[in-house]
Amino acid sequence: MSLVAARTWIESELPALLARHRVPAAAVGVFQDGQLVDHASGILNLDTGVEATADSLFQVGSITKLWTTDLVMQLVDEGRIGLDDEISRHLPTFRVADEEATRTITVRQLLSHTAGFEGDVFTDHGPGDDAVERFVASMGDLPQIFAPGERFSYSNAGFAVLGRLVEVVRGTTWDRALHEHLAAPLGLTHVATTAYDAIRFRTAMGHIDPAPDHILRPGPAWGMARASGPVGAMLSMRVRDLLGFAAMHLAGGVAADGTRVVSAASCVDVLTWQVDHPASTRSDGRGLGWSLDDIRQGIVGHDGQTIGQSAFFRMVPEHGLAVALLTNGGDTHGLYHDVVGHLLHDLAGVRIAPDPVPPQQPPAGFDAARLLGTYRARIVDWTLHRNPDGRLWVEEIPGPEAAAVGDESQTYEVLPYATDQVVTVDALHGAHHVFGFTGRDRSGRATHLTTSRVIPRANLEA
Repeated sequence: MSLVAARTWIESELPALLARHRVPAAAVGVFQDGQLVDHASGILNLDTGVEATADSLFQVGSITKLWTTDLVMQLVDEGRIGLDDEISRHLPTFRVADEEATRTITVRQLLSHTAGFEGDVFTDHGPGDDAVERFVASMGDLPQIFAPGERFSYSNAGFAVLGRLVEVVRGTTWDRALHEHLAAPLGLTHVATTAYDAIRFRTAMGHIDPAPDHILRPGPAWGMARASGPVGAMLSMRVRDLLGFAAMHLAGGVAADGTRVVSAASCVDVLTWQVDHPASTRSDGRGLGWSLDDIRQGIVGHDGQTIGQSAFFRMVPEHGLAVALLTNGGDTHGLYHDVVGHLLHDLAGVRIAPDPVPPQQPPAGFDAARLLGTYRARIVDWTLHRNPDGRLWVEEIPGPEAAAVGDESQTYEVLPYATDQVVTVDALHGAHHVFGFTGRDRSGRATHLTTSRVIPRANLEA
């Protein structure tokens, strides 16, 4: 497929795919070998009826972490920090609950999600320029789930620390650093880091369907707290702006006008393996910030989720290819498979990993008894229990911060998937989800739940 054919396919198929997956609006973009195509369709806000255009802004969620990564790598390029520097060297006031971790956590461990402290914290510290500073200053009670560097556990709070690192070393806010050191040299004109910026543009609203009728409605808020800006709270852009960022990476750190933005060495480093992902995830490992989705096929990227908005970004550097999909509600995961999966295969001959499905037969060696119980993080209480008929059910109760942005309690059935894994019977948000378990306490029970996060058992026995 050529890019001309890709544009024709997107324009002809996207409206029907949006209807099939109940997605109000989406923007799709493809960059390959110096050429870019983009297209948008649907309704940005079901309350207002504003239609999506190619110039519409969507939130990119945790894809923001790749931008924060580049802001950090620029400091490495300049010799102002080192990847293996302890973060406390540059942020002397940084604290988590464990004193040894506070002293030894490195920049590399934060970038690779291996710092080990509890990572899903989204406390609102107001809209001011000191929001990130105040957030990091409040982290002193975050518990250590495992020793720094021991394993992977996706950490939002870790990227808030990296955002603060950028602020301190640059002497500015993370927002201004992003505009001055990435958006401006890349020539990107439709990038917003706050709602105050985004309102200047044609901007998508996220949609959720928490009620039993499953009717999509605008979410309870447009964005999350500014303190989580470096994490992915509000960064918004056109799909072509996201692809402008991708084009720079595919060009070894050089913008379209020849400006050096990131060193070629750093572009290699961010895609260099640092740690394996848990077996329960659908990707292989982590570089610095970047997800290494499929090492064999060379697929890398990141996804993003905010309040009712989902973003998907994939690159295949060997083929000079980047594909992005930005959405604002509905079965976004199903749309991702139909759009991004189709384009990656037709333009690069690679296939994204299929979603897991419940097995026909239970796996050998599965022992539900050792997995039962509650696993607790600030963001959620996750409980696996077994009914008298032997069926396994999960109850999720969101913590206060998750509830504040629209998350609600839910109950769903799971089945044995592997020796220490279960899978949802029904698709949740368009996909079956796998949950893994690791460790063994003195009673033989699993000590941790593993998804992309590591969550400890409540009332753990030593």
